[in-house]
Amino acid sequence: MHSHHRPNTGRVLGWSIAATVAFVALEAAAGVRAHSLALLSDAGHNFTDALALLLAAFGFYLESRPADEEKTYGYHRAGVLAAFINALTLLLLALYIFYESYRRLVAPQVVDELTMLVVAGFGLLVNVAIMRGLRAGKDRDLNIRAAYAHMLGDALGSVGIILGAIAIRYTGWQRIDPALSILIGLLIVWTAWDIVKESLNILLEGLPRGMRLHHVVAAIRGVEGVLEVHDLHVWSLGSSVHALSCHVLIRDLPPSESESILKRINAELDARFHIRHTTIQFEHECCAASGNGCPLPSLGDEVH
Repeated sequence: MHSHHRPNTGRVLGWSIAATVAFVALEAAAGVRAHSLALLSDAGHNFTDALALLLAAFGFYLESRPADEEKTYGYHRAGVLAAFINALTLLLLALYIFYESYRRLVAPQVVDELTMLVVAGFGLLVNVAIMRGLRAGKDRDLNIRAAYAHMLGDALGSVGIILGAIAIRYTGWQRIDPALSILIGLLIVWTAWDIVKESLNILLEGLPRGMRLHHVVAAIRGVEGVLEVHDLHVWSLGSSVHALSCHVLIRDLPPSESESILKRINAELDARFHIRHTTIQFEHECCAASGNGCPLPSLGDEVH
């Protein structure tokens, strides 16, 4: 699974963890000094990012392990589980930020806008650098995409803090700081929710994202020699590894001839849907007609 990208992605995760941990310490200290809830909220967000990157690195390591006698499909789900945990931590953090923001709106505190501006600017540089490093892997791996989403949320949060610091500087309105924290919290929810949905869908063995079952049925039916397809199941082993099982009705053919049909089905599934793990059981027309085959549920109504 794109093995030539894996060593580089592993190195990017390593230096990203180190950079994030260092920045969390700096931002937390600056937030206390400046009495800025926005900086402290962002430091908390960055701390979960450090945990997210650690989970991503651990999940990335497990995903690279080969299948064995106990884990016959390998460890693809480890990265998905890491992504799911990452997203849940983000949602919990958002709830805490909303609570603290409410307290600051009721009783605002004077903040040091210059410290906010400098620290947020430095944080933006760190986040953008990490995002550039993770960009190559985010489209192939949900685990890496979850880590990328954390970084994107941080980068946008830093931009908001910079704009807020400038606004406080020229207006003196201290409630901008908790208002920014609420916006950061909403941003966190937005970045986490999509990851929660997709990772949960994979863990529950739902249909892979962007795929339609009737399109898969139509593709198999379109293969020469296929009369019908039923008992079809499609699921994901990991964020980019899909599997399929089904029963396919064909004419009464010897194994040497049916083998070519199987090859054409697998080639079509790979080319159109990137499905490479398949379990396909052939049923012959004569057996189905005599009632010895599986019943054929109607899937034709879904195909237009």
